[in-house]
Amino acid sequence: MNPIHIHTPLLEHRLLGEAIGRKILLKMECLQPPGSFKIRGVGYLCQKAVERGVTHLISSSAGNAGYATAYAGRKLGVKVTVVAPESSSPRARELIQSEKAELIIHGKAWDDAHVRAQECLLDETCAYVPPFDHPDLWTGHSSLVDELAGQCGKPDAVVLSVGGGGLLCGVLEGMERHEWKDVPVIAAETKGADSFAQSVAQGSLVHLDAITSIAQSLGAKTASQAALDWTFRHEVRPIVVSDKDAVKACLAFAEDRKVLVEPACGASLAVVYDDLPPLQDAEKIVVIVCGGIGVTLNRMWAWKKEFGL
Repeated sequence: MNPIHIHTPLLEHRLLGEAIGRKILLKMECLQPPGSFKIRGVGYLCQKAVERGVTHLISSSAGNAGYATAYAGRKLGVKVTVVAPESSSPRARELIQSEKAELIIHGKAWDDAHVRAQECLLDETCAYVPPFDHPDLWTGHSSLVDELAGQCGKPDAVVLSVGGGGLLCGVLEGMERHEWKDVPVIAAETKGADSFAQSVAQGSLVHLDAITSIAQSLGAKTASQAALDWTFRHEVRPIVVSDKDAVKACLAFAEDRKVLVEPACGASLAVVYDDLPPLQDAEKIVVIVCGGIGVTLNRMWAWKKEFGL
């Protein structure tokens, strides 16, 4: 089957690389049609579901996963229902509806929306599309590494952002397939959305009582068990940055590359812009610029003012 996602460019950030003495390669997942890497896994999962007879896709994400589901459903010609909590942004609602998806607003938090989404699963013609915790999502995301293998070959390190851990699981699956077993993954989060880093430190899953970071796309109160399990068989270096540093990196990236990305993506960018310790002696570094729909010029300007940048 032909993938729904596109092959994204890998761009060298020469000036930043020269400034920190490394080669920085940007995997521009922010250029995917629905704005983020999510379409790789979501698209693959949705295609498999439609192939087995599903005609109605259901998501409880009001963010990047929900938008990717709406996009995939339109491309596949099937009905999509997205159940979003009252806290979802007007912009996210607008984008989801622009893909001709049915939007249901229910509950104050994601947990409420998730329960309502499950109630929409009436029979075998319906399928739930989870935001990060499913093997088909990981396999879809792993295609990113297949592209990297052809674009640049084996890097010294890969930098990415972690929310629930779907991207991490997919990238590690792809790295294992290409036998990049000695390439560390630097897993970036923001303070207040750092369930994965805390889980790695404890050696078991940690549940956050609340997400206090502005990087809402990293806002999984509990990371997936599969993501934590990977840390026992592949080198993963967690790093937690402040919201301010994530926004500062977003602003620098916008200035350098003329592209807006969410603070969730800024967490990864901060690792290279600030040349943080987990990079160690890596010279050739791939940064997965995951993108995200949760950013506008007005929101970026507001964050800039909030943090005095």
